[in-house]
Order: sequence, then structure tokens, then C-alpha cells
Amino acid sequence: MDPARVLAVSPHLDDAVFSAGALLTGLVAAGAEVTVLTVFTGSVADPTGFALACQTDKGLADDVDYMALRRAEDAEAGAALGTTGFHLPLLEAPHRGYHSAAALFGPVVPGDEGCPVAIGEALTAFLDERFGGSVDLLLGPQALGDHVDHRHVRTAVDALAHDRDLRLARWADTPYVLRAGAEAPLGDPRYPTEEELDAKVEACAAYATQLGFQFDGTDAMVRALRALPETFYPPLPVD
Repeated sequence: MDPARVLAVSPHLDDAVFSAGALLTGLVAAGAEVTVLTVFTGSVADPTGFALACQTDKGLADDVDYMALRRAEDAEAGAALGTTGFHLPLLEAPHRGYHSAAALFGPVVPGDEGCPVAIGEALTAFLDERFGGSVDLLLGPQALGDHVDHRHVRTAVDALAHDRDLRLARWADTPYVLRAGAEAPLGDPRYPTEEELDAKVEACAAYATQLGFQFDGTDAMVRALRALPETFYPPLPVD
């Protein structure tokens, strides 16, 4: 029997691993072919304004290719999990007219309404080219926290699952699910094994540019993720 094929569609370079890394490495251990496709990974030469601040506020110089650095972090994380990673060249929201942190969680700005269609076209092309049009399990975000990039990816992934009749499960977005007042995730929790947790926290530690901002540092990340089950909707079978 051929190994199961799993495609996880991550909005950003860290979302799938933060939210579902234990499941992903568990599927690899069970013999599945697990691919993580990250949507918003395109580099922009000479960013300005809020887009530039998104890297300089993390201590990175303004001449650093921030997304290239993050793509390298993602490759290291994938090696820790045993997954295969691919990157689409679409641009993150700060490069699409969202000019403040608050705007990322607000209404879709004029001109960005077609983003889910562009994502969907890219996902369909990738699915056809790499998998011949179908996978055994499609994973994506619930879009907890309402980040616009997560919302757009959720819309595109849902449409792809419907159009191709694919089994779909959406993860509870981490670290948003950890924040005070966070919306309760849909679905049932999956409690990782110690081996899965070890691989997950090793993978998450690769995202060095993000850990201070998202978790207040590596140690806090390890504590938070070791105490947090991963939640999926529709629920996955309990091992």
C-alpha cells in the first residue's frame, strides 16, 4: 500500500509547525508523506513603513532579506519534523496595503479582495503538479485571531477541499489560541506523545526571529507548547 499523502497549507513560515507540528511529525513516523506548503513567503526588495518595521522591531537590519531568513528557518524546522517544505511567492499582508498591526486583524482592504482566488489557483496548481490532484488529508488554519492572511488561506483551503472532495481538518491557530480572550477552537484536542512534543519544540525553536515576539522567548515557547494539545476540526481520529 502506498503511504498516506498529507498536505498542510500554512499561511506563514511557522504557522503549521506552531499549530500542528506534533501531528505532522507523528504522521511522518507512521509512514505518511507529509508536505507543508507555505503561502506568504515572497521577498520584497527595499520594504518601507510598517512592512520594514516588522523586521526591524525584531532586531534585524533594514538591509536583511527578512523572508529569505525565515524560509531558511522553515527548512530547519521541517528537517526536525521530517516533513517536506515548499514556499509560494505570495506577499504577506504588510506588503498588500495593510499598514499597521491593527489593520491585519480588521476588514479586507480595497484591492485585496481577490487574494483568496490567487491562493486557490496556486494551491490547485501545486496539488495537480505534486500529487496528481488529490491527497488523503488536507490541513489548514481555523483562522483563530482573525489575521487576514489566515482568513484568506482558510477560504482558499476550504474551497479546494470542497472542489476536490478532500478530507479536511483545520488546526487551532497557535499562538493565537494561547492569548487572553482568545476564541475557543473548534474540534477535539489531540494530545501528542513525548516523542512528538520533543520534535515539535525542536522544530519551533528554529523560528528564532519569531520566538520573542510570539512567545516571549524560547523557554516560554517550550513551556507553552508542551502544555497545549493540538486541536483540529473536524476532529481527527484519536490514536
